[in-house]
Amino acid sequence: MKTILRLPLRRGLFGGLLAGLLSGLLAGCQPSAPSFTLEEATVADIHRALTAGEITCAELVDAYLARITAYDQPSGLNALTTTNPGAPVRAAELDAELAATGVLRPLHCVPLIVKDNYDTADLQTAAGSLALAGSTPPDDATQVRRLREAGVVVIAKSNMAEWAFSPYQTVSSLAGTTANPYDLGRVPAGSSGGTAAAVAANLGAAGLGTDTGNSIRGPASHTALVGHRSTLGLTSRDGIVPLYLNRDVGGPMTRTVEDAARILEAIAGPDPADPVTAASEGKVPADGYVAALSRDGLRGARIGVLRTVSDTDTADGEILALFETALENLAALGTELVDGLELPGLHERQDELWCNTFRHDLDAYLATRDGVPYATLEEIFATGRYAPYIEGRIRRSLETPPPAEQEPPCLGIEDDPRRAELLAEVLVLMDDHDLDALAYPSWSNPPREIGDLESPDGNNSPLIAPHTGQPAITVPMGFTSAGLPAGLQLLGRPWGDADLLRFAYAYEQATHHRRPPEGFGPLP
Repeated sequence: MKTILRLPLRRGLFGGLLAGLLSGLLAGCQPSAPSFTLEEATVADIHRALTAGEITCAELVDAYLARITAYDQPSGLNALTTTNPGAPVRAAELDAELAATGVLRPLHCVPLIVKDNYDTADLQTAAGSLALAGSTPPDDATQVRRLREAGVVVIAKSNMAEWAFSPYQTVSSLAGTTANPYDLGRVPAGSSGGTAAAVAANLGAAGLGTDTGNSIRGPASHTALVGHRSTLGLTSRDGIVPLYLNRDVGGPMTRTVEDAARILEAIAGPDPADPVTAASEGKVPADGYVAALSRDGLRGARIGVLRTVSDTDTADGEILALFETALENLAALGTELVDGLELPGLHERQDELWCNTFRHDLDAYLATRDGVPYATLEEIFATGRYAPYIEGRIRRSLETPPPAEQEPPCLGIEDDPRRAELLAEVLVLMDDHDLDALAYPSWSNPPREIGDLESPDGNNSPLIAPHTGQPAITVPMGFTSAGLPAGLQLLGRPWGDADLLRFAYAYEQATHHRRPPEGFGPLP
């Protein structure tokens, strides 16, 4: 039985008798009125139901909280660190506002899962660390504030790889290990695996993750979601616990491309608190990102196939087969594919492209948190309050010089010759072939089993976008024979986020690969 939420009918005796008579006369003559189904609900579904009076915001939030209680801990999913006790209050406020004005905010009553490294003034922000347990920031991160203004209800905070260190697993000293809802013995990837698992299992309508190298796109791919890493500078990082700030991006993790576009509309644009966003001035489409979506959006697009990313000796055959089918789908939708492209030495150059700014960036962030229990990474390390698997990463960060003192300096794209060189190479490749985007699998291998850090991972997300600042999106491209999700990744031109969303939407609408995980169905 599906979960159906309706407003109670409020009629007098005569109205009730008349309605019953008419109902009996018309039974079988008309289709029944639409009813709201919570599982897989989109923003548009929620808004239609609110407007039609099928649900109230309070009922919707209560239903999601009930699913969290029923599924998160009892199943072993362990996606969330805390639920928001203020969510029902906020829902009631939004109901009252809608009743008084008749107007929906852009994201009115969308229950949102927020990764634990986003500042939330009403909930702890600990970045998965026991050292910050119970510590609540003085205000919201810019993205969270803008989303609340757009009408979301922050319903829960999600578990993450501690300090966002791991792209492969979501394990923290604060909350333990998060599982993949499609196979509870496997990982949802990291570090935004808690958000991914929760949204995929319908414990929230949409979510926020962060992506330094992988952590929006990787977990989204492993859980049959859409994950969008926007152009670096399009969205603010203010109030997000940093990993490597010169590569960090925060953004949407959703079940549909349209919902990702809706969230991006709310968070995109300049923010004085994050100077890098000044570059986004004039770059956000005047009519927003949802308006760019079209079922015919791939017709005439030119997309390059970057097989040097995925054609490795350890790539999984089923994933590669799904990718070939995805390419056939793209072509059938009117895409001009340019195959056989190369970026020489892309895998071999990764060690020299990455550099470490964690200590510098975290200490700067902690300085903004009044009342935080520890003021520096060195103090946190001295407590021993961290998961054992990250000890080496912390030690290396403490031993690393500040960004400007590294050789070469660990700086932004324009100032770091390594990053500038890679961006130039990618753009020359795209210009030479008149390409709108590049395509490759988000992972070349399916999700690993929990605890397995040795078998091939096939993580392709960190190879280009974090260094070049380009936008990239992952969208479901099917499942392996074992029912494990796989994702198609599209890499676009700087500030080409609307194009990527349009391409991904056209592919999604033609293929409909997304399906919810078994074991997390409707509540009785």
